[in-house]
Amino acid sequence: MFKRFIRAIKSMFGGMVSSMEDPKLILEQNIRELNDQIPQMNENIATVKANAVMLRKEVERYEKTIAEITSKIKSAINAERDDLAEGYALQLEKTKENLEQSKQQLQFADQAYEKAIKVKQAFMREKDRKIKEAREALRASERAEWQSRVADALESFEMGGLDQTHSEMVNRLNEQTARNEARMEIALESVDTETMEIEANAEKIRAQELVSQFKQEMGRESKPAGKKTIEIDEEAKKTKQESQKTVGRDKTKS
Repeated sequence: MFKRFIRAIKSMFGGMVSSMEDPKLILEQNIRELNDQIPQMNENIATVKANAVMLRKEVERYEKTIAEITSKIKSAINAERDDLAEGYALQLEKTKENLEQSKQQLQFADQAYEKAIKVKQAFMREKDRKIKEAREALRASERAEWQSRVADALESFEMGGLDQTHSEMVNRLNEQTARNEARMEIALESVDTETMEIEANAEKIRAQELVSQFKQEMGRESKPAGKKTIEIDEEAKKTKQESQKTVGRDKTKS
């Protein structure tokens, strides 16, 4: 009975939490947390690297100490100071032990550093994959929201009567335009356009005649070439006849 009660409580609170969760906000928070882990990881790797560096310097120091102690042992032996040589020998043995321990620790430190680098590389690949996947999901969500708004707008057109009103107004304007064009065609058909053109041509001819009269009065009217030739011939004939008459009168007098 108690287990059933606990299960019911968990299901109730679980449903409340699920209803409060916003997938977009959670994904954005996940992206921030993944990026925030990189500095901490770099700091841990730097600590491992620093430990390896310190151990490497320690190994180098022990190796240098061993070389110096070895030289002192040889010098003490050459000076026949076995008591000093024995003290240096014990010190050399202790230094060699420390050197071996430092080398082992350095080996582990190098392995830890290499492993940390591999872990970081794996983490970066997984981080990039998760961030890419999250951003694609966020972009898809934004497209879906935009499509939902467009669908809502289309539904509001239909449900609010906008589509019907729009089509009705367009049809009314088209009918009114067609009606006005038809009235214009009927009005043009009812007018005698040929008579209007004849009257317009007559007015034009009348205007040309009036201009010609003004030119004649002003002495600027030019006569046709054929008429000029006839007038010249008539004047030549008159001149010839007059000259013949004059010659005849002269002969009669003589």
